[in-house]
Amino acid sequence: MRRVGRVAGAALASVVLVLGTAQAGAREKKAEASAMSAPDDNPYPSTYRPYPGRPVAIVGATVFDGTGAEIDNGTVLVSGGKVEAVGDASLTVPEGYDRIDGRGKYVTPGVIDIHSHLGVYPSPGVRALSDGNEATSPTTPEVWAEHSVWPQDPGFTRALVNGGVTSLQILPGSANLMGGRSVVLKNVPGRTVQSMKFPGAPYGLKMACGENPKRVYGSKGRMPSTRMGNFAVDRETWIKAVEYKKKRDAGKLEKRDLAMETLVGVLDGKILVHNHCYRADEMAQVIDMSKEFGYHVAAFHHAVEAYKIGDLLKQKDICSAIWADWWGFKMEAYDGIPENAALLQDAGACVIIHSDDEYGIQRLNQEAAKAQGAGRRMGISIPDGQVVRWFTLNPAHAMGIDKVTGSLTPGKMGDVVLWNGNPLSVYSRPEKVWIDGAMLYDADNPKMRPVSDFELGQPGEGDVK
Repeated sequence: MRRVGRVAGAALASVVLVLGTAQAGAREKKAEASAMSAPDDNPYPSTYRPYPGRPVAIVGATVFDGTGAEIDNGTVLVSGGKVEAVGDASLTVPEGYDRIDGRGKYVTPGVIDIHSHLGVYPSPGVRALSDGNEATSPTTPEVWAEHSVWPQDPGFTRALVNGGVTSLQILPGSANLMGGRSVVLKNVPGRTVQSMKFPGAPYGLKMACGENPKRVYGSKGRMPSTRMGNFAVDRETWIKAVEYKKKRDAGKLEKRDLAMETLVGVLDGKILVHNHCYRADEMAQVIDMSKEFGYHVAAFHHAVEAYKIGDLLKQKDICSAIWADWWGFKMEAYDGIPENAALLQDAGACVIIHSDDEYGIQRLNQEAAKAQGAGRRMGISIPDGQVVRWFTLNPAHAMGIDKVTGSLTPGKMGDVVLWNGNPLSVYSRPEKVWIDGAMLYDADNPKMRPVSDFELGQPGEGDVK
């Protein structure tokens, strides 16, 4: 009997062990499913820390605050890394502030470029450093631009010194229908891309329509080779994303899919869509596709025909990130006109001047002035303050960072440019640039002229004056 009891006890223990193991396995699977249903949204967090700055008062300058307002003989106070106050000459300057004479000069928020490839297509432009397009599949939403950014790209310091650029969005290239995630950077020297990442900025998804994807993949004998192929592949991919989201929301995912995680981030409203698109008819098609699958387009980039559908873009709160006058370099750019920005502004739509170019990023202010001039010649007069908004607050809005930067609003980041003249003049240059209240460039101080380490010793490359 004792033997039978021992056997029964052992059997019972085995059952308990099996049940316990099964329950533990179930708990592990449940935990794993939970982890897959809510993966870390930011596994590569920003380590950006502002440089230390001093309280600054810029007095006597003309101030364009980025919202469209203009203040003559204005005063801008920056303290603790943030804009403290903006006003006219009656604004009191507290004790302990470095007072900067701005008479005859102009102040704007830091310039923001919504469309840059610095770091992923850096200078020098050699094949070994060409990392902006994973052109191996029509859709690669799983790749992230930040994993290609080279912080030593001399283009960053040139953009700061020559263009007053304090923040910029780095996008994958446009070979793919879905090219991957963008990253927003503060334009500061950094050893790692994480030390440049704009804290709290949402990711973007770079998409493209039109000639690029159908040419790149059609030439390889694969789909898409037509515009209808472009949309078919996009729609098939969004269908998969919708199904993935349903499984995630129900806790039924069996494994993670990096590509789908990006697209579900778009469907959740956490990742913003930045869509390379030239023709007006294709933009309208993309808007229909966005309604079909439940996402919003933050901005159409390049958008040379946006002027044809300004009313639709205004209605959908979609910005147009455009050049001033690039046109005709391929068929879908043939209907581009210099009056594009002015017509969009006149329709009440959101206008952004972007670069897509390592040289253009150094002259966004001048590009905006060219677009303003084209409008004036056709009878559309746009105030200077509103034009400044095209390269400050409007890009911040489309990038999802306008609550913290883009205008000289108290409480926002102390990203400020002091220009030696009207920034909409070809003769004007940044004289001083602050990022989060720290002066990172001073044209009057040779020790405050940053140059990339990569430029040192290169003939003609390190001569920043």
